[in-house]
Amino acid sequence: MMSQTFEDLGFSKVDIDREVRTGFPEIIYGEGKTKEHILKIMNKLIDAHGKALATRVSEEKASFILANCPNAHYDPVSRILTYGKALKRYKGKVLVLCAGTSDLPVAEEAVQTAIWLGCETDKIYDVGVAGIDRLLAFRKEIVKASVLIVVAGMEGALASVVAGMVKRPVIAVPTSVGYGAHLEGLTTFLSMLTSCASGLSVVNIDNGFGAAYQAASILKLVTEEGSE
Repeated sequence: MMSQTFEDLGFSKVDIDREVRTGFPEIIYGEGKTKEHILKIMNKLIDAHGKALATRVSEEKASFILANCPNAHYDPVSRILTYGKALKRYKGKVLVLCAGTSDLPVAEEAVQTAIWLGCETDKIYDVGVAGIDRLLAFRKEIVKASVLIVVAGMEGALASVVAGMVKRPVIAVPTSVGYGAHLEGLTTFLSMLTSCASGLSVVNIDNGFGAAYQAASILKLVTEEGSE
């Protein structure tokens, strides 16, 4: 069954109209879906948009999809699978910072998503507050960014520090990296939510994708208003 807004595959109703409504096409959440389902959804999105992105794709699923869709690309750190790229590039730059090397999978999810959505993206890794000189060494790069995504586990202090350094939107991503009382990211999440730093927003635990989507939406708006 084909409608104007979605295509019904039985197991999935592919929202081919989403890019018209929201500015970005539907993106596949790969966890919990079979490799066959991901491939079929991807093919429909590629037919409609010439591009597709799937998050949380395991290496085993990716191998199957790449064998059937050889022009796709898989990044094993972020577990992001992409096909094609954005035709539009947005003004400004997204800067992704992470506190520690253990946060890299979430940070890379943000990086790979932001690039695919059309953002110029840079990254600065392993600059947590336990060695704050590492962060301050990149102050020039930090204050020049248009939107900042800060990925951190433990107590999540990096997000507050960065938000206190800049006059740009800061999107904080709590991660599930930490010891027992960290409660698999809940402590970080609550710490970021109760930050005293202004201009700080918080997405869900380990949600690098959500942070990148929000950053891209900001740059998209700036770009569109600047062209009017």
